[in-house]
Amino acid sequence: MNIVHTGLAASSEENADRFFIDILGLEKSILKTLDKKLTQAIFGINNELLIMHYRSGNVDYEILVYQEYKAPEKQIVHSCIQVNDLKNIVYKCRNAGMKVVEVPKDSGIVTFISDYDGNLFELKE
Repeated sequence: MNIVHTGLAASSEENADRFFIDILGLEKSILKTLDKKLTQAIFGINNELLIMHYRSGNVDYEILVYQEYKAPEKQIVHSCIQVNDLKNIVYKCRNAGMKVVEVPKDSGIVTFISDYDGNLFELKE
């Protein structure tokens, strides 16, 4: 079994680009539109949705742009990704005004960040 992609939402293409390209360094590909009929049937949303993929290696995030998207206030659902330069990514996130949570655990630190739309990511090096 393999994970094909992880689907998340963003309120705008710009928010997604700023996080997945500018912060994480992923490449953007596959722009398409999910028509109203499918969007209604799958998600109960009566709008077309823009779909974008951000990829690097075996990481593939499928982002659906929905202007009214708001993550839950108490977000616990998250994606964990391994990065090459954790310190630099945390620095970029803080400089961009994103929420960064670092909690001591055993002999290390657990790092979580929230993107511009409240999607939660655990980062490991």
